[in-house]
Order: sequence, then structure tokens, then C-alpha cells
Amino acid sequence: MIIREKYLSKIRPFYNQDLIKVIMGIRRCGKSVILLQIIEELKKMGIPESQIIYINFEYEDYAFIQNDIDLHNYIKEKIVNEDKYYLFFDEIQNVKNWEKAVNSFKASKNVSIFITGSNSDLLSGELATHLAGRYVSFKVYPFTFGEVCELKNITDKKEIEDAFNDYIMWGGLPQRFMLTDEMQTRTYLSDIYNSIIVKDIITRFNIKDLDLFNRIVEYIVTTPSQNFSAESLCGYLASKEEREVSKVTLYNYVEYMTKAMIINKADRYDVRGKRILTGKYKYYLTDLGIGQVMNTGKRLQLGAYLENIVYNELISRGYDVKVGNLEKGEIDFIATRAKEKIYIQVAYILADETVVEREFGAYKGIEDNYPKYVLTMDKFDFSQDGIIHKNVVDWLLEK
Repeated sequence: MIIREKYLSKIRPFYNQDLIKVIMGIRRCGKSVILLQIIEELKKMGIPESQIIYINFEYEDYAFIQNDIDLHNYIKEKIVNEDKYYLFFDEIQNVKNWEKAVNSFKASKNVSIFITGSNSDLLSGELATHLAGRYVSFKVYPFTFGEVCELKNITDKKEIEDAFNDYIMWGGLPQRFMLTDEMQTRTYLSDIYNSIIVKDIITRFNIKDLDLFNRIVEYIVTTPSQNFSAESLCGYLASKEEREVSKVTLYNYVEYMTKAMIINKADRYDVRGKRILTGKYKYYLTDLGIGQVMNTGKRLQLGAYLENIVYNELISRGYDVKVGNLEKGEIDFIATRAKEKIYIQVAYILADETVVEREFGAYKGIEDNYPKYVLTMDKFDFSQDGIIHKNVVDWLLEK
């Protein structure tokens, strides 16, 4: 596996600080590998193995650790002197009341604590309440396309094209690149999807109507990059699926999916009014491969898939991303990072003058001088009127 320097460089300054390092991300996105890479760096810094304690709570070896008391007693036996110990707790949400044990270790021991989890609720319990300002959090994502090319050592244009066609279909969850055929990939991604749905959503939130929930999830994950409308989805379920559902239930189910990190929510931003539009969102899949295993016959919406990939890339690069709302249309993305701001339009291909006018014309209502991009699969440069056109694959591979 590759060294995920983009994350390590952010975490490294905190290795020896007593702030708790919280690493979050969807299941199998590479959190455990990052912990192991941190451990290797610590060893190279001269930290003895005896002072490094790693527990993956998905391993049967640690099934006896059920709650905070079990965890406290286990670690207490491992810490035998006053030297600094490095504690790594992987998928810690599997331990009941884990926050109490972590709080105790931080208050009473000479330790540096690293934890990972697969739901965004990780920081909404006692840890957030009791340790406000005493932890730092990092969100990890599946491989970007640049990381895929680095992993596979791809530089040839034809190989890059083939790799991108594979990426847009099956996503970037790291372990899938060790598989050899489509059947293995589909089986692996299906297992991850089922694990997320069962462990991180159905069990966690005690969902009773599994049929309704599964229908809603399938609709969301097979229609990425779409404007979300509770009214439209309720109508669809009533007419096509013959299922009645309240908007409250629908919003709850979608929120559960967001907490399990299977999807991300992008707010809509009123460009002229300079405000967030309440109740107006777009949802993007954290990994397109998970959506693909649920696609049972729907035609691939390549433009929507490209838009989803660009959204994930922007998030991975550290941008805050919103959908721009205009009086007569929208800007796909308004991305900000510190004092930097960029606008991005995404289309599969500029097939004719109508599409060119639609994508470039979207910027007519934008009067500032921040960079404006149109990203497509075209190989020719259609830049015009100060608007930069780029091939989306070339843009993804920019450093």
C-alpha cells in the first residue's frame, strides 16, 4: 500500500501531544493502514514496541473488551511504568461507553491516544462534552484517482485512461485494488455495503421497517449528484414502490446514511444573497463503487458520476464545498480553502454549442474575479472569456 502522506502530514505534528487524535472515515477507507503507518514512524523515531499498544476492536482477539471497564482494565495492565505510551484504538465505536475509558487514560496516564471510528457520531457523545478542545479530528477518504495511479505506478496515457474507466465504475476503496476480477470486486464491495448498512445504521439506529429503509437507501446510492427533494422522493416511493413514507422518516434515514459516512451532504449556497439555503442539499457518494453494487439495471449517468468524483476530490484536498444557487441555474461547486476560492462546473463532454453555452454561461451571474473552471472529458481546450477549461482526468492528477 502507498504511504498516505496527505493525512500523515496533518497528524504528524500531534504524535507527542496529549490531544486525542480522532481519525474518522467510512469502513475500509484505509484508517487502519494509516494507524499502522503512524506506528512504523514511531518505531523509526525510537519508540520501543512495548510502549505501543494497538487494538483493533473488529478482531476476535479483543472480543472480550465489551465496555469501558474492560478496556480500562486491559490497558492498565499494559502500562507498567511512567514512560510515554502510545495507544491505538481502531473502530472504537464497538466498545460501549468507550469515552469514559479514553477520558480516564488522558487524565491519569502519560499517553498519546489515537482512535478511529466509522461513524460521524463519534464526536457527539461524552468525548465531545468532557474533552472539548482537547482532541483533534481528521477525516480519511477512499483513494483519490491520483493515489490510484501512485499505487499502481501508472504514467502511460492509455493505462491512465483504463484506470479511470475502472475508477469511475468501482471507486477507490483501497483493498479492492488487490482483487483480480469484477466478480471479486463486486462481492467485496457488496460485503462492505452490507456491513455499513447492518452495523452502522440498522443496528445502531434500531430500524424496524427494513424494506422501506432498503428502498430509500437504494434510491439514494444509485442516483448520486442529484438535487434532493423530500417531496419528490416521497412521491416516487408512493407511485413506483407503493410505499408511503413521511418526510420526517425520510430525513431521518438520509441522516443515518450521512452519519455512517456512506454519503456526504453539500449545502446549497445563494450566490447573490450570500447565505445557506435551508433544506436544500445535494448528496454525494463517499465511494462510487458502493453505489455500483446496488445498481441493478439503471443506466450509468456518467456526468453525475464525474460530478461526484470532483466533489470527493475537492473534499480530499481540504476544500469546503457548496453548491451555488443562482436565479436561473446553479454552479456545481463553490470550493473554499482558507482565503482561496474557486468555482467549478462539471460535464461529461462538451458535445455541442448548447452544452458549451450551458456550462460556460453559468458563470455570467458571477461578478468576482476568483478562478472559474469547466471540467470535462474533452481532450481539446475550450477555455474562453477567462474561464479555464480542463480535462477532468488531468485536473485529478494535478499535485
